[in-house]
Amino acid sequence: MNGKYNIAIGFITMGAFMLYGFLLIYLRDFAPNAEEWANSYSNGKHFEARLAHVHGNLFAFLNIVIGFLLLHFKENLRYSKAISWLAIIGLLMPLGIWTELYLGLPPIFVLIGALSMTASVFISGYSFFNFKSNVNNQN
Repeated sequence: MNGKYNIAIGFITMGAFMLYGFLLIYLRDFAPNAEEWANSYSNGKHFEARLAHVHGNLFAFLNIVIGFLLLHFKENLRYSKAISWLAIIGLLMPLGIWTELYLGLPPIFVLIGALSMTASVFISGYSFFNFKSNVNNQN
């Protein structure tokens, strides 16, 4: 893993959650029970659906950014493979919210994804603090 897959999977995931966002707009504005759906904005399935949509796009974006940084700095960063894998596994969080909402699955994937993405971000920060420049000892 060198970041390429984070970027590719990030864009694909972002596209999927964008389509899901369009579905949520349809349900809010155009579906037969749109008023009922809009009135449940802050609770129930509507709230959970928005959580999945927002976190799906956020975590997809994080994968794109992390992938880009890994492609450009992998030679200088420690733990780049772990960072890459943890970021991809982090996508289980929004997928877990979605499967919990629509398939009734337990929230274990939400927890695994949240912990993985959080670890990826912290390890990335740690790695950049300890960044080793190959260009004449520049920071």
